Amino acid sequence: MKSFYLTTAIDYVNGSPHLGHAYEKVLTDVIARYRRLMGDQVHFLTGVDEHGQKVQMSARKKGIDPQQFCDETSLEFRALCTKLNISNDDFIRTTETRHKAVVRELLQRLFDKGEIYRAEYKGFYSTRQEQFLQEKDRLPDGSWPEIYGEVTEITESNYFFRLKNYQEWLIGYLQEHENFVFPRYRQKQVVEFLKEPLNDLCISRPRERLEWGIPLPFDEKYVTYVWFDALINYISAIWKDGAPDPRFWPVDFHVIGKDILVPPHAVYWPIMLKACGIEPPKALLAHGWWLQSGAKMSKSTGNAVNPLDLVGQFGADAFRYYLIREMNVGQDSDFSAEHFVIRYNSDLANDLGNLVNRTLNMTNRFGGGVIPAAEVEEEPEKELKDLWAKTQAEYTPLCEGLQFHSALERTFVFVKAINAYIEKRAPWKLGKSTEAADQARLRTSLATMAESLRLAATFIQPVMPGTTEKIHAALGYKAGAVWRDEHPWSTKLDGCKVEQGLVLFPRPEPAAPAAGAAPAQPKQPKQPKQG
Repeated sequence: MKSFYLTTAIDYVNGSPHLGHAYEKVLTDVIARYRRLMGDQVHFLTGVDEHGQKVQMSARKKGIDPQQFCDETSLEFRALCTKLNISNDDFIRTTETRHKAVVRELLQRLFDKGEIYRAEYKGFYSTRQEQFLQEKDRLPDGSWPEIYGEVTEITESNYFFRLKNYQEWLIGYLQEHENFVFPRYRQKQVVEFLKEPLNDLCISRPRERLEWGIPLPFDEKYVTYVWFDALINYISAIWKDGAPDPRFWPVDFHVIGKDILVPPHAVYWPIMLKACGIEPPKALLAHGWWLQSGAKMSKSTGNAVNPLDLVGQFGADAFRYYLIREMNVGQDSDFSAEHFVIRYNSDLANDLGNLVNRTLNMTNRFGGGVIPAAEVEEEPEKELKDLWAKTQAEYTPLCEGLQFHSALERTFVFVKAINAYIEKRAPWKLGKSTEAADQARLRTSLATMAESLRLAATFIQPVMPGTTEKIHAALGYKAGAVWRDEHPWSTKLDGCKVEQGLVLFPRPEPAAPAAGAAPAQPKQPKQPKQG
């Protein structure tokens, strides 16, 4: 049985994790958790990219060995995964022996086939991007875009991969596989890029200029170009007997940022695989950027958000919720600290948090802490059940289409409806009545509140796994092994003993937020009057 294999881009260790890194991890984790819940055997890979000139320069600046620099910085990315409750199955570092061995094996394979040759090269080089540039990369005024940093003209002998020999193959492949890139409009960008002739790819750097890299197996005086090294992580982590393990390969999704779609992942990578006789990936998922006031967040502009500051204040699930709820996969989204707090207060503390407290409080107050069985079904119950049926019908297709933001939105519409149902039924009033019919309605309302809360918790599970676990525990419920069996309205909770209370989204302790983090503190939601 082939696993559902998905990967993130590996993060460059030349800086600390930021919001973009966190989003990519969370998005991939939501996909992984959803697929596991749907019954797939999932293998989820993430990791770090540790070679290259920028790492070498940063290590020298700190006066330490590059390996020590990588060891220290990679710990930050591991910590990010832990803090965000990321369920990755593997974490690869490109300085690991298992990775370096596969890179050298494939380089030798390509060299032996005549796909790599040596030649003199003169051109412009961007140290920041660690790549040679062409005239077409210039701005109309002749200058270089800021993204390339300092650009210098150099002449040196290097090894080249015959990239251009595969241009027509790649064009044909994209025509045959219209869903290779998600969202599909990004595939059009790849096609546009391929309308210009490709140049062969320089895949080496002289060791006299760059020592921190994987030596070429056929010429130890050179190290491997960082992109030719880094991309191979997707298969080096699952390498077995000279090929990617067929239990995992081809990968189902490479989840990457849109800025590294073209040319690395959509041009270099499939061509490298084709030349090596390895099947291409099934799909690339290119997500958008987090912006602030319309501009991309970056350390250089000083507007980057440290995700761990927000997680420390509000918790991992609240942070995960905001990232997934606010960004349509593939598009850009604007981050606002103020809006984060609004979402926290309205959706999580007031709607979901209050719902949990009301359900537990009233079950303890009017049901002796035990969820009763529903006895009647009148219009309020029918309306809520009909809405759940609609939500259930929409949820899975949305998730299958990677529209997790819409799936969350539908789920929280249902959460709001549960709160509206409670106001309509007013169990605190029914509890004062001695009429048998009202007592039956009371027991029904308690059962309906608990069951609808269980269902809502089921649908937030891929995004907020910790919250789902807490709600289930508070309801005295243990979910079954088959997640889809949890979706229908049921009587699973009849007779369950609930906890006294649960504060899911409390007000954080006052703290001075770091630069870029949310300055305001969410207020504790008021409990509704219950008669």
